[in-house]
Amino acid sequence: MSLLELQRVAKRYRDGQLDRVVLREVSLRIGAGELAVVWGLRGCGRSTLLRVAAGIEAPDEGIVLFEGRDLAHNREGVLGAGIGYCQKHLGSGSQMVLDVVMVALLAAGISPSQARVRASEGLERARVASCATLRISALNTAEAIRVALARVLALEPRLLVVDDPVQGVDLLERDGILALLRSLANDGLAVLASASEATGLSGADRTLALSAGELRGPPPAELAPVVALRRASARQVGA
Repeated sequence: MSLLELQRVAKRYRDGQLDRVVLREVSLRIGAGELAVVWGLRGCGRSTLLRVAAGIEAPDEGIVLFEGRDLAHNREGVLGAGIGYCQKHLGSGSQMVLDVVMVALLAAGISPSQARVRASEGLERARVASCATLRISALNTAEAIRVALARVLALEPRLLVVDDPVQGVDLLERDGILALLRSLANDGLAVLASASEATGLSGADRTLALSAGELRGPPPAELAPVVALRRASARQVGA
């Protein structure tokens, strides 16, 4: 059984007096240990697809199943537990990184001492433990993405959903973040990500293109010659 399954999902938004269709009968399956990346131009519906897949938004038609259960009836019990949606905004720049990662754990009723341990483990897993005592304002873009990932990883999800993880990240830092996602999948975590550029496709087990609301096979031919990342060493992942 797939960990996540979308069955003929449709999503539309009201635009004045017109309905704008964003997703049309999208079907997708993702299993544990798989890294799937959805590519598409800005405005194609990538972010909407990921929010629907994570249970943040409900589809207008179709079904989203997580571990065989309909998210429409179980969103509150799954989002933040089995499903981790990566919010890249970290909040106030004056906050300390470790405190930011601890917030969701404390909100879940975990004791402060245990929350600190799990937050530290999340930062270590995201290869950004050295930033634990820094202020958010001191982070560069790549570090901020890793901290956002650590905040989700500390919750120990089985599915990680992240929208365009290398957007705005310096070219020299992108491979490290993509290698991190690859290593998380290698460890058994299911990862669903999106990409707006060809560089964001590296290392994926499966790449799909979203266009006119329809999810298709591999991206266009001009994006095909993307060299997959090799299984990274700990040093490479932390680069």
